[in-house]
Amino acid sequence: MLEELQWHLYAIGVMFGLAYAQTTNSHIRVDLFYTGFRARTKYLVEIFGILFLLLPFITVIFLHSLDFVADAWRINEHSESPSGLPWRWLIKGVIPVSMAMLILAALSRLYRDTVLLFRGTD
Repeated sequence: MLEELQWHLYAIGVMFGLAYAQTTNSHIRVDLFYTGFRARTKYLVEIFGILFLLLPFITVIFLHSLDFVADAWRINEHSESPSGLPWRWLIKGVIPVSMAMLILAALSRLYRDTVLLFRGTD
């Protein structure tokens, strides 16, 4: 039971940490070329990445997770282990919530980068 609890708590931390990392710009990226770009080019790369990579990916995960969570809730999914956790649907419910938060964080970041692109200041 404690082993599964550890997995679930770690999953919750990671899922909600995604939105935090996006908001604070502390996510991992490959800065091979990015560090040498001018500020305007960085904003354009960020806007492109959010619009054409991040938001479509998050949207797909969010939409598909709704049925996933609904099915787990409907059957009152629990661990197959005799001493496992009884509410597996609860941990699965974190997926759409965290993806919604990540969408909000991405939209906030998109707005900020767009404003900074047109304003021209850092």
